[in-house]
Amino acid sequence: MLRNTHTESLGRGQTLVRLKQRKRGMRFCTWNVRSLYRAGSLTAAVRELEEYKVDLVGVQEVRWEKGITVRAGNCNFFYGKGNENHQFGTGFFVHHRVVSTAKTVEFISDRLSYIVLRGRWSNIIVQNVHATSEEKRMIKGQICEELEQVFDHFLKCHMNILLGDFNGEVERENIFKLTVGNENLRRNGNDDGVRIMNFATSKNLVVKSTIFSHRNLLTYT
Repeated sequence: MLRNTHTESLGRGQTLVRLKQRKRGMRFCTWNVRSLYRAGSLTAAVRELEEYKVDLVGVQEVRWEKGITVRAGNCNFFYGKGNENHQFGTGFFVHHRVVSTAKTVEFISDRLSYIVLRGRWSNIIVQNVHATSEEKRMIKGQICEELEQVFDHFLKCHMNILLGDFNGEVERENIFKLTVGNENLRRNGNDDGVRIMNFATSKNLVVKSTIFSHRNLLTYT
């Protein structure tokens, strides 16, 4: 997850973030569900999320055909359509206790979407990204262009959070220490990891999953 604000990271399984507000925090997380195009998979996903007591979850690989909003347990599920082969597609589970703060949900493509939440002092822009594997470079470049356009569209006074499955391996380099921190297990990254670090640095973001100390298993995944 990439963020441009001071946040407190929580942990268990997925990377969570607490945004300090008047009474309670808001918990965000990201989850590549692999597919919701199976009988009972939506119910199973909602049941799993209830254990984490999260307010907003950005999910990838929904794999549904049509984009719409449905009620799923204690959440509203906003999702965009994948392609004709039931691939890709992103979405947001938004808990009923915060769904009234949702102002806009936009699906730019089957791999990129964002939601605008009304915060106490400014809007909270949460972008949901599902990057391709490294070998699909042409599509990767298109996603990066779309991501930068969406990011630059919003005023800098807003809180910007990027979450999702970036398919990148971020390495431990001194020149990126302020961006990725010291808690990364990988000494060597890949081209996608370099692309993530360059984007984060240029937009004044930090990679929160490697800033704070986690168990090795969680840091690796």
